[in-house]
Amino acid sequence: MPSSPAIVVRSLRHCYGGHVAIENLDLSINPGEIFGILGPNGSGKSTLFRILSTLIPPQQGDVAYFGTPLSVANLTNIRSQLGVVFQAPALDKTLTGFENLLHQGHLYGLRGTDLRTRIDQNLTAVGMIEHARRRSDRLSGGQRRRIELAKALLHNPTLLILDEPSTGLDPAARIEFWNVLQSLRDQGTTILLTTHLMEEAEACTRVAIFDAGKCVAVDAPAALRQRIGGQIITLTADNLPQLATAVDSTCRASLTAAPVIIDDELRIESSDPEQLLRQLIALAGPGLKRISLSQPTMQDVFLHLTGNKFDR
Repeated sequence: MPSSPAIVVRSLRHCYGGHVAIENLDLSINPGEIFGILGPNGSGKSTLFRILSTLIPPQQGDVAYFGTPLSVANLTNIRSQLGVVFQAPALDKTLTGFENLLHQGHLYGLRGTDLRTRIDQNLTAVGMIEHARRRSDRLSGGQRRRIELAKALLHNPTLLILDEPSTGLDPAARIEFWNVLQSLRDQGTTILLTTHLMEEAEACTRVAIFDAGKCVAVDAPAALRQRIGGQIITLTADNLPQLATAVDSTCRASLTAAPVIIDDELRIESSDPEQLLRQLIALAGPGLKRISLSQPTMQDVFLHLTGNKFDR
């Protein structure tokens, strides 16, 4: 395992005209991690993907890969270490899976027995060796996604970067795809991915939460959930604004954050939910329609950190 961080980002800033897509970003990704960039559309995660995959140069700030600074002089060396899977499909549908990998290998100067051995190894690793001779347009979405992953791994990259890797996959295909990613991580590949899916973020070693071009938190999913410091109560009732005011003034000792109303529900973070449930039932009275108690999720973490509901 390399001793240097897989990626180090310092003071990164990127704009499109007057719009700031990334603002003063500092980030460090360790070798052997599955590191997730979680954020809604417009949060800056796609811009960061384009920069880290070397599609666009950073306007301000510095980026380094395994200790090598990103520069024009180092670009070929850095790209040789990267495997990239784009959100949009990148297979030639008129070719078989095997033929797609064959042409990818030629782009990296691979030929002959070595190339065919690598193709077989990677197709086997992603569970596609039996389907490799089928045309890509006759494969399912999950199968095509695994072929794209095999293609990105053909030159044995040390760092795999994926943009919304589960786009278009059904739940079963998503599980299969993640099993492959975790196997790659176990073999020493560092994985960076962008996502707007909470369940994907939960599967990562660490997650950076993005909102409006800024990274608002970086930690393991469990540690991020612990920042809430309690459990989540949601309820629907008559006169929610008045109820929220009453809860904030009379139940403050049991709260870890101010109550908020989202989508006609009152949402409350509580360090003493059992006591608070009794108080809420009494305060709401006959106007109470529904009340529930749950453990914090990544959705709750995003709301806690940003004050906004996660909108894809």
